[in-house]
Amino acid sequence: MHLLGFLVPLGWIEAVGPVLPIAILVLAVANVVTRLLSHRQHKQQAADGADELDRYGPHVFTNTGLVILGLLFTLYRPISGMIFMIPVIGLFVTDFFEYESREVEVRNDMELERPKAGIAISVLVIIYAAYYGLQFLYQPYLDLIFA
Repeated sequence: MHLLGFLVPLGWIEAVGPVLPIAILVLAVANVVTRLLSHRQHKQQAADGADELDRYGPHVFTNTGLVILGLLFTLYRPISGMIFMIPVIGLFVTDFFEYESREVEVRNDMELERPKAGIAISVLVIIYAAYYGLQFLYQPYLDLIFA
């Protein structure tokens, strides 16, 4: 029985749990793509002379989706989920501050910088997601080495 089973019926998490790491990996890769598209849109808005930037909807969706799937993964595998949530929360906070810094750059007519910190932490999230999602690729080799 699951430890939190008396609070919330968690039988469904056992059914969707094995698919969560793959879904997280797909969403993490999509997050990098939407980050680049968001930066392209912000550069276009700055070139058009906008005073404020609009948030890119698909990027907001992938950020929110990563947080929600990470929390679900925490219910499925508590320790692995908490370890995974550390860079995901870092990604969420980084996106917030990078968006605000782009706003300042647009207001002061500065050149827009690339989202370097966001890309770096996105790569870290992809590495963690690949570690959890692609275990079927490397698990047989680890079993040969450590068995």
